[in-house]
Amino acid sequence: MRKGLLWFLGIVILALGIFMYVRFYYVFGTGVKAGELNYLVYKGVVFKTYEGKLIQSGFRADRPGGLQSNQFEFSVVDKEIAEQLMISSGKNVQLHYKEYFGKLPWRGYTKFIVDSIIMIEEKPNRDLEEELTPYILESM
Repeated sequence: MRKGLLWFLGIVILALGIFMYVRFYYVFGTGVKAGELNYLVYKGVVFKTYEGKLIQSGFRADRPGGLQSNQFEFSVVDKEIAEQLMISSGKNVQLHYKEYFGKLPWRGYTKFIVDSIIMIEEKPNRDLEEELTPYILESM
């Protein structure tokens, strides 16, 4: 009887361990998202995390007859990546991310964790462009 109970508890603990691993640590998917970085903030009550939002081009219908912009909400674990993104607000970026089944409070508020920056596109200097436009038109 006691040996059977120990086997049962061992199997339950093993199954619980496998469930926790798959739910919170197994990478379900990876990918790249591109768009304009809306913001990246450092927030939290107990666990401070970096949270951001990327506005993707195009629109989608959230309900019949309605339109909504594509927004990608993500978390960042690496402080260096977060600092780079904080100074890139408003720029077009390409971000590589990992997707998990569940979220952990010390990892962020979302299931999407950005682990690298592929590209940050500098926007053209509008003042310089406006200054050069008359000269470009004259040369044509």
